[in-house]
Amino acid sequence: MESTGGPYLNTAALTSPVGIARLLQMTFGCTTFSLVAHQGGFSAAYGTFCMFVWTFCFAITVFIITCEFTHLHSCLSLSWGNFTAAFAMLATLMSITAAVIYPLYFVQVGCYPIGCEVRDFRIAASVFAGLLFVTYATEVFLTRAKPGQVTSYMATVSGLLKIVQAFVACIIFGALVNDSQYGKYVATQWCVAVYSFCFVVTVVVVAFSVTGKTALLWFSFERSVVIYTFGAVLLYTSAAVIWPVFCFDSKYGSPRRPGLCAKGKCPWDSQLVIAIFTYVNLLLYVLDLAYSQRIRFVSHL
Repeated sequence: MESTGGPYLNTAALTSPVGIARLLQMTFGCTTFSLVAHQGGFSAAYGTFCMFVWTFCFAITVFIITCEFTHLHSCLSLSWGNFTAAFAMLATLMSITAAVIYPLYFVQVGCYPIGCEVRDFRIAASVFAGLLFVTYATEVFLTRAKPGQVTSYMATVSGLLKIVQAFVACIIFGALVNDSQYGKYVATQWCVAVYSFCFVVTVVVVAFSVTGKTALLWFSFERSVVIYTFGAVLLYTSAAVIWPVFCFDSKYGSPRRPGLCAKGKCPWDSQLVIAIFTYVNLLLYVLDLAYSQRIRFVSHL
């Protein structure tokens, strides 16, 4: 067998600032879900979501470290730079969500009725969950595109915003299925179609970037993404106008929260969440459109 002329193991994958951040991610992630599984405990959909986040992020981080340390990522049909940048942003969003949800629903000041030992384990898990978020945010900060730097699309502001847009859309979908009564009017159904269309196309853009298949397309991927982003701004603008009118105008809905609505099971609450995150995603698409004018796509990094 001929030598490749280089080291078989990439020690920089462990000793570089990004490598150290990933090692800390692996350590904090393992510690967090171990504390919860051992004594802290979790229940219901909120707890299951938090455990999924911590185990999923831990598994992918171990996979990334292993591939970079052994150079195995060169054998994968992926644009490795796009994949790692996209995952770091996604893990940042997921980990901060879990870091907020877990203490909100499972941590309490007193010991009754769960006992002081369980309470202490839950507090410790919450602390490590917060540290886990910090390490993923640090990786995003370290790997983001610098001015004038040739880098992967997903490491640019526009690429990172694509991940945030898809994540916000998932929050909107969660509120939609929570008895939002979106099927009551054709206009609100249009808004759901807007959220769904933009989410699907955004995921397709991310998928093509991560797989490195953009160069194989018969049309200009760069121009198409910019055109789509402009279209998404227009579509979300229509939803940002239509949804509040048909949910909070006294002619179609209720401008105030009904007094008899049960907490956590009130359609008005879900409608409010959707309205807020519609404006959040509209702002994200506007920022995306602005930044997309200043970048050039690189599909092979």
